[in-house]
Amino acid sequence: MSKNLYIVPYDFTPVSEKALEYALFLGSKVRAEIKLLNVAPDKAKGMQAKSKLQALVESTQTPPAVELTSTVRVGSIFTDIGSLAKKEHAQLIIMGTHGKRGLQSLFGSHAMKVVTSAECPFLIVQKNTEVKEVKNILVPIDLTKESLQIVNIAGDMSKILKSQVHVLAEDQSDQILHTRLHNRISIVKDQYEERDITPTVEITKKRGSYDRKIMSYAKSNDGGMIAIAYHSESLLPQFDTFAQNLMCNKQGIPFLVVNSKLASSLYF
Repeated sequence: MSKNLYIVPYDFTPVSEKALEYALFLGSKVRAEIKLLNVAPDKAKGMQAKSKLQALVESTQTPPAVELTSTVRVGSIFTDIGSLAKKEHAQLIIMGTHGKRGLQSLFGSHAMKVVTSAECPFLIVQKNTEVKEVKNILVPIDLTKESLQIVNIAGDMSKILKSQVHVLAEDQSDQILHTRLHNRISIVKDQYEERDITPTVEITKKRGSYDRKIMSYAKSNDGGMIAIAYHSESLLPQFDTFAQNLMCNKQGIPFLVVNSKLASSLYF
């Protein structure tokens, strides 16, 4: 039986420690290799990181089905994370973000820039993310076909975590758009039901901030993960801000995201 490969960008900060902790939790659900990746600015710092990573690997207690490894690259997080994931056919990159502002480069729009460099999905956590069982995964969609590229990925994650899927959408006042949205929801429901997943569907009214409504729904329904496809051509206004607000949510809910421009057939 082949192993899943999860890559964890690791820079020895508390938030990268959280990413490793979450990777170990997720790896305990499946057979997995977790590969710590440090992207160093030069060879000297790369050698220092290699030694520290090896010590971390040797001192970390892993679940029975998890193999922990490490590697160092000299370069840029904006290219090397994605290129390593592609080269080694990783199923998932688990990365920590410092929120909208923070240390180094893994925060806000910079984290989203890393996401767009890779073909596989990202699971983004924060320092305040709780590592616990995920009862419900929220899957917000919109009127674009691109937004549906998260559907199968969220379904795969729900199978691993034994979670309920909640499909969220904003209703449309225009009758043509209203019909189109409901047709998309029907397609999503059919896709899930073909995989023995019965989703809960929530359609919100078209007023107020969509990301705030999503977070309110998450709070009221024990949302343990939010999953979206990132696509800058979305019909949602100011989509970059929308995505970043969900990624850096104050509740620290893990954020599963895939770059829809590069997405094809992605399965865990």
